[in-house]
Amino acid sequence: MKVIVDQNKCVASGQCVLTAPEVFDQREEDGIVVLRADTPPQGLEDDVRQAVALCPAQAIWLEEQETKE
Repeated sequence: MKVIVDQNKCVASGQCVLTAPEVFDQREEDGIVVLRADTPPQGLEDDVRQAVALCPAQAIWLEEQETKE
């Protein structure tokens, strides 16, 4: 899973930070999303999916990556 954010779409609601603070942060000056990890640590995938669903501006999306076995 790869996380992608569009800072130009972000409305600084902070839902992503509340849902997955290990992956998302906000700029101090205006609250716009900052991506801390574009590939979330294992075990946080559900939190990241929830953050995507909660984003009112639809400024976050995912690219699912195929796992190599």
